[in-house]
Amino acid sequence: MSDTAIPTEPRLTSLAHGGGCGCKIAPGVLEEILRGRTVLPVPPELLVGIETSDDAAVYRLNDRQAVVATTDFFMPIVDDPHDFGRIAATNAISDVYAMGGTPIFALALVGMPVNTLSTATIGAILDGGAAACRAAGIPVAGGHTIDSVEPIYGLVAIGLVDSAHVKSNAGARAGDALILGKPLGVGIFSAALKKGALDPAGYARMIETTTRLNRPGPDLARLDGVHAMTDVTGFGLAGHALEMARGSGCRLHVDWSAVPILEGARDLAAAGFVTGASGRNWTSYGGDVTVSRDMSAIDHALLCDPQTSGGLLVACDPSATGEVLDVFGRHGFGATVIGEAAPGRAGLAIV
Repeated sequence: MSDTAIPTEPRLTSLAHGGGCGCKIAPGVLEEILRGRTVLPVPPELLVGIETSDDAAVYRLNDRQAVVATTDFFMPIVDDPHDFGRIAATNAISDVYAMGGTPIFALALVGMPVNTLSTATIGAILDGGAAACRAAGIPVAGGHTIDSVEPIYGLVAIGLVDSAHVKSNAGARAGDALILGKPLGVGIFSAALKKGALDPAGYARMIETTTRLNRPGPDLARLDGVHAMTDVTGFGLAGHALEMARGSGCRLHVDWSAVPILEGARDLAAAGFVTGASGRNWTSYGGDVTVSRDMSAIDHALLCDPQTSGGLLVACDPSATGEVLDVFGRHGFGATVIGEAAPGRAGLAIV
């Protein structure tokens, strides 16, 4: 045995200024960056582009097939490298499911501080991503690597969808029911983890929700009563609901008492474990949110909490609510009706 001590690697989360989908540029800043950029000609085959800030691009190949293309990557949200890879890959693949597509392959995006992390740790991150892809039934067919200051991992995810079944975030109609597939609170759990305050049971809940693939997406897209879908990620429930409202030209009413919250998230938020992204989110879009009930600081934090690999948000005809909940149930999800779409100026109302 060598007398030279092998230095302990730093925690993954200590190498990142943010983690998971909380790394996203704040909505208001992103809007300012994109404002006034040159708009290129859009071919008619591009069914979904950047117009409504949707989850993925969709390009029609023929009368029955369209390709779904997306990319997502971020810095570590957890310290276990295998779990980090699984979460990042699951999150990226979710955007294909959110459009109603079925994933067919992925490309890995890898940026690692190679002088700080061992090849074993970096390999474990990639193995975690590959495990999530295997669970989705797809290969990692290639990718790209760079030496970077912070650890970054994610995927380009490619899928297929029947052109007739594409579900964007812009199809909600007045009267639709709103259904959420996963509880909120991942950002709060990640903040607690970074400070060493998340217990093993909380960590298990966090991993369970962030590594659960949003498999109901394609089945939901085939239901005539489903009008719009998106997944709730870095901009929080409020931000992604607002994108749906703006794209659809209607007002979404969310019954805050019905919104599912991860067990323990409220207590952690009360103890001060809230991400900076939550406040940045509210600063960006709070002016378009009407609150007609008493909302504590904890409620506000949860409403804007950045979700990593969050749940599907579905807008459907009220008569299809039972079918939608059945589809979620068949895939092991306890989805919840959280509100409705209504006529009026595009925006979000918390009731």
